[in-house]
Amino acid sequence: MLHSSTGGAGDGAATGDDRLVSIGTVLNLLREEFPEVTISKIRFLEAEGLVEPQRTSSGYRKFGTADVERLAQVLRMQRDHYLPLKVIRDHLDALGRGEQVPLPAPGVVREPADGAAGEPTASTVGRDELLAAAGIGADALAEWESYGLLAPLPEGGYDAEAVNVAGLVAELGRFGLEPRHLRAMKAAADRESGLIEQVVAPLRLNRNPQTRADAENTTKDLAALTVRLHAALVQTSLRVRLY
Repeated sequence: MLHSSTGGAGDGAATGDDRLVSIGTVLNLLREEFPEVTISKIRFLEAEGLVEPQRTSSGYRKFGTADVERLAQVLRMQRDHYLPLKVIRDHLDALGRGEQVPLPAPGVVREPADGAAGEPTASTVGRDELLAAAGIGADALAEWESYGLLAPLPEGGYDAEAVNVAGLVAELGRFGLEPRHLRAMKAAADRESGLIEQVVAPLRLNRNPQTRADAENTTKDLAALTVRLHAALVQTSLRVRLY
């Protein structure tokens, strides 16, 4: 799907049978499978060395088919395996060398505790990195945190999902939606996560290791379903209001 989509005319200069496309086009291609991905997230993955797009003489990013496929692989491994970016990068680099390496099982990867206390691990980013990825200032981040939209990890730094949230909040801000307007979304998300926790809590407490492991898959499936339901309900409500 991604291979065939990157060949649209007018997106950039061709190299061989490949055609380079803008970051906006990449966003549209990825959103077919990853509806929550943002331009900020793509820029963040580039900053972390997961993809290296070409640059025009004016400094604009141009992505080839291989870049789009690599981004899709990264997003799948984050979504399906909950892997830190360092592990994903090492895995893709190994594949690029022709090595056949299996993915770690979900939930078994741990970052080495060889850094100073409070230092971000390879699976987290620091405050400055988050600001750069979202394209915001420190005052905006402080305001978002005051409304509960973002929060640093107990050990310091921010995880990849926080980067995604920051990008989405920044994009909504361009339409005039301020953090105070988003409190209702945060409250709804908290209620939905509470419902999911009620369902999976008995599974997590089960003595059977396989049942406890299944709780992670159940959590992921329920989260995906609630996101789809929320989107469908918003679309239905908009149709009622606009038509």
